[in-house]
Amino acid sequence: MRLQVFLSHSGACSRRKALELIKAGKVSVGGRVETEPSYEVNPADKNIFLNGKRISLKENTYVLLNKPSGVTTTKKDPFADTTVMDLLPAAYQHLFPVGRLDKDSTGLLILTNDGDLSYKLTHPAFGVDKVYIAKLDKELIEPHRNQLQKGVILEGAITSPCRISKIGGREIEIVIHEGRKRQIRKMLALFKYKVLALERIAIGSLNLGNLASGKWREISENELARLKKIIRIKKSK
Repeated sequence: MRLQVFLSHSGACSRRKALELIKAGKVSVGGRVETEPSYEVNPADKNIFLNGKRISLKENTYVLLNKPSGVTTTKKDPFADTTVMDLLPAAYQHLFPVGRLDKDSTGLLILTNDGDLSYKLTHPAFGVDKVYIAKLDKELIEPHRNQLQKGVILEGAITSPCRISKIGGREIEIVIHEGRKRQIRKMLALFKYKVLALERIAIGSLNLGNLASGKWREISENELARLKKIIRIKKSK
């Protein structure tokens, strides 16, 4: 197993953070500092250390959370009143959020210590759909909907094509597979729309169902298998 993957699977950090830590010389294998993220290690090795602390693999765990408004999506933040980790019991504190929902947004959030799955769910190359319901300050007109679906310039880069359906009145359903910071709010702001409420209701084959706000549950093996199948299909296209 590659060292970067080992660290993320252990629950010590995310895959991206593992890359930074390894290159910064914070990881040692067999008493020697290793700065190559792709260095092959034995998962059973007891001599892998991060910042002087021995690291070992934990069984992968997958949790689905219905994030309420006002809760920050992060592991730790000294300036946040409440983080998503505050909503989970002690036994799940080794998990990491997959992607982000901004503080004001609500809905489906996955937390796991499976760094490989987290990477595939968040990287645009795998094309996993994220489905949102947005309530706007005014009704979205057709010319703007068409432009948004084709892609717009956002902070110097064009957004990938998306799908937007009108639900009724000022509510829309929008499906994207990117994950730029506050992307939907910024896209709509280009056309002078203000997002009053934004809820993520699905990621790939996973959906909120009747899970109440602030509540969580473990993702079943069948749900996980369907999600991984979608990732494989999307990537092969």
